[in-house]
Amino acid sequence: MAKPHPDRERALERLTEVAAVLERADVTMRRMFGSEGLAVRGKLFAFASTAGDLVVKLPEQRIGELGLDPMVMRGRPMREWAVVPYDAGEERWRTIAGEAYAFVDSISP
Repeated sequence: MAKPHPDRERALERLTEVAAVLERADVTMRRMFGSEGLAVRGKLFAFASTAGDLVVKLPEQRIGELGLDPMVMRGRPMREWAVVPYDAGEERWRTIAGEAYAFVDSISP
């Protein structure tokens, strides 16, 4: 029997810790997809899913390289959004959130 996913509250706490470690002045918390997330200049790059996982924006190829599953919205996989399980740990969340920040920062005006 599979373990239940941690709740969003616990994921949001970890996301806040990840944001503090990123130490970027241009990172803010904002609401999107029904959850709080991290944004750079108003563009979301990471958020906590309803299931309590981290969802990040990365290039499609990089998602495959990291072995992550794409986020599925309304039954459709999203090309540049990937799920990082809560069980992957805070260090992996921090590393991948840092990559997501760099990606969105590079494509945002």
